[in-house]
Amino acid sequence: MLVHQGSGRTEAFDRRLAVSLATIAGALNAAAFHAVGFFSANMTGNVSIFSDRVASGHLLPAFGFFAIVIAFISGATVSSLLINAGRRRKIPGIFAYSILAEAVLLAPLGLADIWLREAWRVPLIVMALSFLMGLQNAVVTRISNARVRTTHVSGMATDIGIELGNLLDVARGREAFDQASNDRSKLLLHVQTVIAFLLGGVAGVIGYAFIAGGLFLLASAVLFSIALSGIFAARGD
Repeated sequence: MLVHQGSGRTEAFDRRLAVSLATIAGALNAAAFHAVGFFSANMTGNVSIFSDRVASGHLLPAFGFFAIVIAFISGATVSSLLINAGRRRKIPGIFAYSILAEAVLLAPLGLADIWLREAWRVPLIVMALSFLMGLQNAVVTRISNARVRTTHVSGMATDIGIELGNLLDVARGREAFDQASNDRSKLLLHVQTVIAFLLGGVAGVIGYAFIAGGLFLLASAVLFSIALSGIFAARGD
């Protein structure tokens, strides 16, 4: 699921990628909000709050939300640079290596959450997770040609509405039936992704309540195994 791109990519690859990484992203986002009260991947909300703080004259708090957005963009930028460099050098499994980078960076964040004082812990968790969510979302966006998003649900919720509308028109005989199969496939993909993100969020909050920063270490281990699987699969092709 982290190897094939373009015409070599199947719907099954997209679904496996979406469900596995959306579950992890949902867990990390919800756990971070539970722990520190900020969303690390909700750029729409963060930009809106930034606008509100600027309009209200609260410039210092506004800068914090602006920094979250910049961290997310920076993660996506670094991801793109890694992928571009890997493709130029013809490195097999470069997308898997990008997820491996996320896993490696997430592990010390878990340790920081356990050991750091509160004053340092909150901004570090928010900024680091925002960076990592940007990195992850860029990976899945590029490998799936933008069919999959894993770190937020706004776009997927929109797609679900579009696909439901298309299918309703097909059912009423207003649109050609030959498009229905494609719409059903995309609807299934997006519904599964949203459900995975939701269930991951529930598990993340419960897990953080029991093991705190250990949840980040657990997520790092899962990402590490996913990345290694992709790297070995790429070398075998």
